[in-house]
Amino acid sequence: MTKVAILDDWQGVAESSADWSALTAAADVVFFKQAFDDEDAAVRRLTDFEIVLTMRERTPLPGSLIKRLPKLRMLGITGSRNATLDVSACTAQGVTVCNTVEGSKTEAATAELALGLLLSAARAIPAADANMRAGRFQDGLPVGIGLAGKTMGIIGLGRLGSHMARYCQALNMNVLAWSENLTIERAQEAGTTLVSKDELLFRSDAISIHLVLSPRSRGLIGAADIAKMKPGAILINTSRGPIVDEAALIGAVASRRIIAALDVYDREPLLTASQLRSAANTILTPHLGYGVRETLTGFYEQSKENALAFLEGTPLRVVNPEVLEHKY
Repeated sequence: MTKVAILDDWQGVAESSADWSALTAAADVVFFKQAFDDEDAAVRRLTDFEIVLTMRERTPLPGSLIKRLPKLRMLGITGSRNATLDVSACTAQGVTVCNTVEGSKTEAATAELALGLLLSAARAIPAADANMRAGRFQDGLPVGIGLAGKTMGIIGLGRLGSHMARYCQALNMNVLAWSENLTIERAQEAGTTLVSKDELLFRSDAISIHLVLSPRSRGLIGAADIAKMKPGAILINTSRGPIVDEAALIGAVASRRIIAALDVYDREPLLTASQLRSAANTILTPHLGYGVRETLTGFYEQSKENALAFLEGTPLRVVNPEVLEHKY
């Protein structure tokens, strides 16, 4: 019987997010709830699987891993792209890659979390909750920051950045925006003011990052950029960890110069020993941005459909259709 691996179920919700009965009747399905320590561990656990269904970029999928899985015939990814996946290596090995289509109703989920992180950081909500559960009241809590009239800087004014801009406008914040290709017209359409990167860093009381990780955006916010931010400013990152220099960020929060509200990290899951976990000036969530029930249900249902269609010889949503010329 074909063996199917469903990876990256870190929250333990995959089985309840779709009706897997048709697939479990046709294949031996195994759910993996823990992250692999490294590539060697992934190879040891996945060597016998012919179909692997993944969740976003939680497990890196470089060519070096693909080449070490000789039984792999189909790889499912969630979302339209996966920056860690070597599609060419899959094609060369005859592995069909299938993706899923994201619903427009859930596209704002990550921006909604960014708003939550903003409010949590401004009003020290996690610390207040911890105080209440420990039997304390207001003692020891920092004084909150009112957001009305303050300035929000949006780095990356695409779909998610535009959602965040509207949320901040509803809070009566002034909204600045910057990205390398942003035009004055596009910024004005979103109700924001286009400024230079340096001006955004200098003027903003809070900054929210909404960029795709790429060679151009990797390390975009370095030590010199963080040094330009206002003392006490809030830096929100719900995009990808490597966009911000992590060592510089750790230094800034450890010295209490800025507040970091983070949902993404250089390495995920975040290492237990990471200094971010112990820094007082951080609000941390475990990459929950896109992970609302509606999104996960869509991802898992379509992943199941992709696996079943492949088993039936009629693959769906194929990313590398050239591989089919030699298989069906």
